[in-house]
Amino acid sequence: MSAYLIECFESAAAFLPPEMRRAALSMQQGEKCEAEEFRLRVGRPFSVVFPGGEQAVSKDGSVTARSPITVASTDIVTAFELATQSSAHTAMESAKSGYVTVRGGHRVGICGTAVVKEGEVVSIKKLSSMSLRIAKQITGSGDEVLDRIMPRGRLNNTLIISPPGCGKTTLLRDIVRQLSDGTRTEGRGMRISVADERSEIAALWNASPQFDVGGRTDILECCPKAKAVLILLKAMSPQVIALDEITAPEDLSAIETAANCGVKLLATLHADSLDDLRARPLSRKLVSLRLFQNAVLISNRGGKRAYGVYPINDE
Repeated sequence: MSAYLIECFESAAAFLPPEMRRAALSMQQGEKCEAEEFRLRVGRPFSVVFPGGEQAVSKDGSVTARSPITVASTDIVTAFELATQSSAHTAMESAKSGYVTVRGGHRVGICGTAVVKEGEVVSIKKLSSMSLRIAKQITGSGDEVLDRIMPRGRLNNTLIISPPGCGKTTLLRDIVRQLSDGTRTEGRGMRISVADERSEIAALWNASPQFDVGGRTDILECCPKAKAVLILLKAMSPQVIALDEITAPEDLSAIETAANCGVKLLATLHADSLDDLRARPLSRKLVSLRLFQNAVLISNRGGKRAYGVYPINDE
């Protein structure tokens, strides 16, 4: 696993400007394995995000915050051009939503000055900060929960919840992969459609998934989830629909339609706990629809993820 994690780290580091790339590649192997993101902010230190927090990086690759590399505006433009393999002007138009998925499944987020026309963001210019999320696939992360969300071999509609950054998408991706390939059903995989609005679950690049989401999985990306669910329902005859980050009332309407058509559901949602899930207006309404039987709660204990599976309507 460590060799794979280092490979992921170095794949993402390849998109950094030369000085930062050299510093990143000089970091300790253990640090490379734990790193989650690179952060570039104009006038601030180049830094790496670890599970325990964000650390500035020096020219020699140390993360002790001594003589850190200072980010210039040209560094962000260079990194963005390297990642997107196009000019900054062209790339910023394609990243008007604030992010873009690049080769290897890495996700580049940008901030700067939004260009707005008729109430719509058409591009972002004068980049002021950038995040480069290191894409990793944790194969087998679903092992701990799959048997509990598939009583007697039948999948329950399942909602994955946690605070941000605890691995909801990682877990969802592995569950999709295993169900699609039939690892729990003697090779009898299920047809799964993924509504990948933010290009994070499968991370298509040149039409090819950068993550293994299984051999019987169909992906519709960069389409609003509510519309994507209905398109997939009509076009792909899925047995399961998976989607990331339920955030809007229209998402609820679409997944209710899918559930009423007999399609199984896998979804994620931000919440700190089951009580928090039931306290927020949108998620409280979702619970009241009784579409999901199980909630998988992810927590971080001493830097390691723990999974709890609970009946979602058990008051």
